[in-house]
Amino acid sequence: MKKSIKKVAVLGAGIMGSRIALHFANIGCEVLLLDMVPKEPNDAEKAKGMDVSSPIVRNRIVSDLFQAAVKASPSPIYSQKSLAKVKLGNFDDDMVKIKEVDWIIEVVVEKLEIKKLIYDKVEQHRKPGTLVTSNTSGIPIHLMAEGRSEDFQQNFCGTHFFNPPRYLRLLEIIPGPKTDQAIIDFLMHYGDLFLGKQTVLCKDTPAFIANRLGIYAMVQTIRATEELGLTIEQVDKLTGSIVGRPKSGSFRLSDVVGLDTTVNVCNNLSAILTNDESVEAFKLPTIMAKLMENKWLGDKTGQGFYKKTKDENGKTVILGLDFATMEYRPSEKVKFATLETTKGVDTVAGRIPVLLKGTDKAGEFYRKTFADAFKYASFRIPEVADELYKIDDAICAGFGWQLGLFATADAVGVKAFVEMMEGQNQKPAQWVYDMLAAGCESFYKIENGKKLYYDIPTKSYRVIPGTESFIILDNIRKTNVVWKNAGASIFDLGDGILGVEFQSKMNTLGAEPIEALNKAYGLAEKDFRGLVIGNDSQEAFSAGANLAMLFMFAVEQEYDEIDLMIAQFQETMMRARYSSIPVVTAAHSLALGGGCEINLHADKVVASAETYMGLVELGVGLIPAGGGTKEMALRASDLYQPGDAELNILQAAFMNIAQAKVSTSVQEAFEMNYLKTNRDQIVLNRSRLIAEAKQSAIELAENGYTQPIRRTDIKVQGKTGIALFKAGIKSMRMANYITDHDAFIAEKLAYVICGGDLSYPQLVSEKYLLELEREAFLSLCGERKTMERMQGLLSGGKPPRN
Repeated sequence: MKKSIKKVAVLGAGIMGSRIALHFANIGCEVLLLDMVPKEPNDAEKAKGMDVSSPIVRNRIVSDLFQAAVKASPSPIYSQKSLAKVKLGNFDDDMVKIKEVDWIIEVVVEKLEIKKLIYDKVEQHRKPGTLVTSNTSGIPIHLMAEGRSEDFQQNFCGTHFFNPPRYLRLLEIIPGPKTDQAIIDFLMHYGDLFLGKQTVLCKDTPAFIANRLGIYAMVQTIRATEELGLTIEQVDKLTGSIVGRPKSGSFRLSDVVGLDTTVNVCNNLSAILTNDESVEAFKLPTIMAKLMENKWLGDKTGQGFYKKTKDENGKTVILGLDFATMEYRPSEKVKFATLETTKGVDTVAGRIPVLLKGTDKAGEFYRKTFADAFKYASFRIPEVADELYKIDDAICAGFGWQLGLFATADAVGVKAFVEMMEGQNQKPAQWVYDMLAAGCESFYKIENGKKLYYDIPTKSYRVIPGTESFIILDNIRKTNVVWKNAGASIFDLGDGILGVEFQSKMNTLGAEPIEALNKAYGLAEKDFRGLVIGNDSQEAFSAGANLAMLFMFAVEQEYDEIDLMIAQFQETMMRARYSSIPVVTAAHSLALGGGCEINLHADKVVASAETYMGLVELGVGLIPAGGGTKEMALRASDLYQPGDAELNILQAAFMNIAQAKVSTSVQEAFEMNYLKTNRDQIVLNRSRLIAEAKQSAIELAENGYTQPIRRTDIKVQGKTGIALFKAGIKSMRMANYITDHDAFIAEKLAYVICGGDLSYPQLVSEKYLLELEREAFLSLCGERKTMERMQGLLSGGKPPRN
């Protein structure tokens, strides 16, 4: 189907509607956001003589809701520039404008009769062929489609986004009884490629897939907490990052989402499920009923499972709810012997078998909840989905889990997992036993670099649809690694492209990753035609240089070793640009310090939309010295045009480094000049990142890539720039915005980025600026306050503001 989406109308500007509108604006669509007209002006409007005919009054609801969304944290927008793409209006005056759009998304209150009233208005104005979808989280799609025109029904289905739409990757696509197959295929493709979503095709069943399974797991977690006598802090620790789920844990997450949301879904499911063997599980546990009765719904009411308050000194204190007394008490620190046994196990899949063998209450909790959740999931096939991977995809993308329920069983071994379940007096659905009897021992497996799932009807394995073009490094780890050390691996990605993956903690650039980079440059220049630097980490592309060795050398005053280390680091970064083959980085999530510098020097950056990039060295008492300061001086120089206020351009670069500013999105990284609009690329779907980077490396190689020549034409400002920056630094110190040591470091930065003590603006080389970087960095390593900052960070805390 040839269809493009340029204009979107979002009907309903509440929490979800406004954020969906802003996400479409993020990707470049024009958006019309509509909501109700108030019944009367408020007091402030009356005082100004306004009545309900005033445009300000008529659009007050949509304006207030939209502004609340814009101010939300985390931000729903990539850049302030996105806001200009959203136009506001109301259902009475502006519904006629939907005839100009390509997609109409209804996001009004979850009441069927209200949705039908909106659809009556939509039918009056939409042009035939226009997509109409509902963001409902549970109302059956077939009921909403009833009574609508044939064209409406053919172009109508559910598109269930998860909140917040910018960050949560799940988009459930739920067809109606007459939805055209071409529309379904288009939405699956568009959601993946343009919205960056994990699109999951769902059946029109109660709560679809993710909420059905996720809410079940949440309610059963509450029951297990009560039955085992655990505290909410203990369960949040057990259900957080240790098992690859959001670090907030179950109860803190419930407070953020709002308990009423969970309760509403529970009540609806309890009322409408007829063929669910576990329907009784959706009846509210006593504690949930009490919280609802007290209106302790979470963050929106100021208290829920947790309560934030102040002590006598005005310090914020977090209190936890005691289930037995229904009173709040100081939060407790959590320690379990079972958790201690997983120290040193880096992967979630590696930790699961250990956790399930625990002999304390933690082990008991894991066995009880994992067995119960898996049993429920196995019985939902084929009710909610015919394929097991859809259940895992939905729960992972919708709730931020690293491992789905079937992947969790694989981590233990399906046979061993079923035996564990039977020890809990639980049994999965019969098809699981049939699978094992057929000699199939896992739900997933890897073949020829592709991930396959177990197909229940055929008792065979099939490639997960839509993933054929992905490059997932774990899938080729056993077959395509050509070299590795303790902190990195080099892969043959095929088609003459080599890949480097960092494997250190937070992918920091210590000795092993630096060795791997240089090895990869050499191998690629000899036998390949391009190099990709990237990884599949959920946490970071790279959080920067490894400070531990630097700190050790600084303590021992081994300044020659530090000088050599910096020089080697600089040259490794520079080789990303000055190799004879194209080097492409696949940036995502955190790209800080040295992790930013490697991107600054690549021939091209293919970046995930959620890339947070910055030169943050000043926070630990240093300046960027892997070519970062040099590169920002170079990029400022390249921006200068005749008549420009050059110092203003340079000042923007200086302030980004001096404030250790990190982009809040990839779009902001472009605005900060860390990425280049004429060179670098944004990829919305994180799963496509390495494949897209590889394709870029191929294109650069095939389009006559020529090894660049090191620059000697960088215009620097010399003493003029230094004087300007020093004046600003002094003003900030006098106003107490910065400390003495902050000012000292900033002056070092000013000296380097302005090209040193030159009497007038002139052209210098990269080599010259790199030497200034290294000298300044080395001198700062000898400062006591810098060492205190490094020690503070390495100790697991924050660097002191000394």
